[in-house]
Amino acid sequence: MNATRALQFLGIAFTLAAAQATAEPVTYRVDPRHTFPAFEADHQGGLSVWRGKIERSSGTIVLDREARTGTVEMIMDMDSINFGLDEMTDHAKAEDILDVARFPTATYTGALTEFGRTGVPTAVEGELTLHGITRPLRLQINHFQCQPHHRTGVEICGADATATFNRDDFDVSYGKENGFFMYVNLLLTVEAERVDPES
Repeated sequence: MNATRALQFLGIAFTLAAAQATAEPVTYRVDPRHTFPAFEADHQGGLSVWRGKIERSSGTIVLDREARTGTVEMIMDMDSINFGLDEMTDHAKAEDILDVARFPTATYTGALTEFGRTGVPTAVEGELTLHGITRPLRLQINHFQCQPHHRTGVEICGADATATFNRDDFDVSYGKENGFFMYVNLLLTVEAERVDPES
């Protein structure tokens, strides 16, 4: 390699290194039309499993691909909880269970972690605030993908994540004395759209 080509090569290398060093995190706004936290909970000590979803949520995801870091913030409107059965939905919102009048929202905040070989996160280490109580909760990301929207061309990211927690850790212990299991499986399906800094 002659001196001129060596200098050209070094120039390209320094340019790429500078671009990586100055790459900035990207913010994505959660799309409430395609984001529905869902859950599974026991009914009467193993008799059946009841499923429901939270129909209104918002939040942001920040992703820094170069640094392999990121954050997640989700806000869930607990008054929008829906079991598909009005009587059960209304009872879940009542004072002796979720007490939605006093605690209208649940939140989840955390850090994207364990980036795989393909450069996507596979877990979130964070905290869930429910019923006015905050506890650590790790989300396992089963799928994470970003791509241009097929109509607008704007980058969107989608993820499927799961976790399990005990609801009595959040002082939601209705039915425990009658043998109800306290586990709750959280199933989070989320889509988020890239937000440009000037928007």
